[in-house]
Amino acid sequence: MAALPKTIARRVPYAWIVAALTFLSLLVAAGVRATPSVLIVPLQDSFGWSRATISVAISINLVLYGLMGPFAAAAMQRFGIRRTLLTALGVLASAAALTTLVSEPWHLMLSWGVLVGLGSGTVALVLAATIVNRWFVARRGLVMGALTASTATGQLVFLPLLASIATADGWRAVAWTVAIVVASVIPLVAIFLPERPADLGLLPYGATDAVASDAVTGNPIARAFAALAMASRSRDFWLLFGSFFVCGLSTNGLIGTHLISACIDHGIPEVRAAGLLAMMGLFDLVGTTGSGWLSDRYDSRVLLFCYYFFRGLSLLFLPYTDFTFYGLSAFAVFYGLDWIATVPPTVRLATDAFGRKDAPIVFGWITAGHQMGAGLAASGAGFLRTDFGSYTEAFLIAGLACAITAIMVLMIGRGKAGPVRASATAG
Repeated sequence: MAALPKTIARRVPYAWIVAALTFLSLLVAAGVRATPSVLIVPLQDSFGWSRATISVAISINLVLYGLMGPFAAAAMQRFGIRRTLLTALGVLASAAALTTLVSEPWHLMLSWGVLVGLGSGTVALVLAATIVNRWFVARRGLVMGALTASTATGQLVFLPLLASIATADGWRAVAWTVAIVVASVIPLVAIFLPERPADLGLLPYGATDAVASDAVTGNPIARAFAALAMASRSRDFWLLFGSFFVCGLSTNGLIGTHLISACIDHGIPEVRAAGLLAMMGLFDLVGTTGSGWLSDRYDSRVLLFCYYFFRGLSLLFLPYTDFTFYGLSAFAVFYGLDWIATVPPTVRLATDAFGRKDAPIVFGWITAGHQMGAGLAASGAGFLRTDFGSYTEAFLIAGLACAITAIMVLMIGRGKAGPVRASATAG
C-alpha cells in the first residue's frame, strides 16, 4: 500500500501531497455541511415543514460536528488518521444517500442531523490541526490557513452547482450528488495517505531532527476528557472557547445556514443567492490563507481582535443593505475575507498554550464551542424568522456578539491564569 507514496516521495516533498489530499477531503466535507442551506426551501415546499423545524435538524448537525472534534482527534492518535478518515467518509456518503428516503422530520434529524454531524465532525478542523502538527514544522500557519480555507472553497465549488440541481431536478438529486462525490474520495485516501512521515522514511516538512511521535495508547474517549480536564483549568481555554462560540454563531450557524433563505425572502432566486455564498467563499479562500501567513508573523490576539471587530461591523451593516446588488456585493467581499480567518491564529494560540501533542484534542474542544454557537444560531435564527418574519434581529445580535468578542480575545495569554502545559495524553 505504501509503495506508490514512497515512489512519489522520492520526487516531491510528500508533506504537500498529504496537505493537498487533506484539502480535498475537507473541501468535500464542507460541501456536505453547506448542502442544508440549499435544501431548506425545497424541503419546506415539498413537505410543508416550517423553517424552524428544518433548522432543528441543521442545528443537531452543527452541534455534533463540533462535539466530535476532540474525540476525532483522540481517535486519530489512537487508531490512525487514515482509518478514522475512511470511516468518516463512509458515514458521510451513506448518510447523504439515506437522506433521499426521508418523509418525516425525525428522518431528516437522524440522517442529516446525527449521521452527517458525526461524519463531518471527524473530517473537520481537527483533521487539519492533526495533519499540520504531524507533517509540518515550517509553514504551519500558512498550511493551516490553506486547509481551513477549504471549507470556503467547498462552498465555492458546490453551492451554485447544488442549487442548480435542486432547481432543475429536485432536492433528492442533490443528496445523491453529494453521496457520489464523497464516495469518490475514499479510494484516494486509502492509497495516498500515510499515517506519518516516518512511514516513508521522512521527517516532517522543515524539521532537521526527528520529532517525537504523537501516537498514544489507551481509550480515546478517556484521553479526550483528560485533555478537557487539563485545559479547563486555564483561563485561556475558556477565552478561546468563548470566542470560537461566537465565531460559529456568526458564520456557519447564521450566514452559512440562513443567508440563502434571507435572500429568497427579498426576492433573490436561490441559484443567485448560492452564487453570493460562493463569492464569499472565494474571498474567504484569500482571507483565511492570508490569515495563516499573518499568524506566522504577528500577534494572534491582535489578528483576532481585527477579525471579530470587522465581522461585527459587516453583520450590523447587512440588514440595512436592503439586499440590493451593490449592498450584498459589498457585504460579500468584506465578510468573505473574514469568514473563518479566525482559525489559524486560534490554532496557534492553542498550540502555544497546550503543546503540540495535546493541541489537536484541546482545539477539538474549542471547536465544539464553535459548533455550539453555530447550532444556537441555526435554530435561533430559524425561530426568529418564524416569529418576526425576518432575519434582522438575528443579524444584529450576531454583530453585537462579535464586537464584544473582539475585546475579549485581547485578554488571551495575559494575567496570572496563564497556559497549562502538562500533557493529558502521556502514555
